[in-house]
Amino acid sequence: MKMDYLLFFKMMNKLLVWSFCMIVLSSCVVSPPKKTSNICEIFYEKRSWYKAAVKTEKRWGSPAYVTLAFIKQESDFQQGAKPERTKLFGFIPWKRKSSAYGYAQAIDGTWDIYKKQAKKPLASRTSFKDSVDFIGWYNKKSNKLLGIPKDNARLLYLAYHEGRGGYKKGSYKSKPWLLSVSSDVQKMSNRYRNQYDSCKKKLKSPFYFLFN
Repeated sequence: MKMDYLLFFKMMNKLLVWSFCMIVLSSCVVSPPKKTSNICEIFYEKRSWYKAAVKTEKRWGSPAYVTLAFIKQESDFQQGAKPERTKLFGFIPWKRKSSAYGYAQAIDGTWDIYKKQAKKPLASRTSFKDSVDFIGWYNKKSNKLLGIPKDNARLLYLAYHEGRGGYKKGSYKSKPWLLSVSSDVQKMSNRYRNQYDSCKKKLKSPFYFLFN
């Protein structure tokens, strides 16, 4: 009987620890914005994201509407987004297509280079602030090394997806689907830009967020 009680208490203790861990993990998960196709609504809902996007623009010169168009395409603002798994024998879930992860879908190697060059050793791909900074950093390099204008979302996205080496070789030219996606990114960037122009003044006002 005594052994049964000990076993019961051990099981309850494990259950409590597991429940606590789940609560802590769930509290760290950031839900995506309610309206992901409107940059003003995104920033109204998530004040910290607005601050992060503005900081990125000041540091790297990457416009907020371009940065968010990238994230819209890459993860649709899903914090822990990952590529789909490949199928073994056509039906068994297998390895993922790449190590891409988080808002910006940055791969392991490029993320490591970013952390070192941007001097952000603790940067996380599940942090929106770090993710927009990463995109700004990458696009700044594409602007400098490839001569792509900082507001040309289509060409910047092609360099982002293919890598700057692949972009130089024109690897995207044989990928009609990618050319279509890059055009979609440009369209979303244009849409975000028009929206942002209409709410930028309101977003800059500290009184808006105090009374809304």
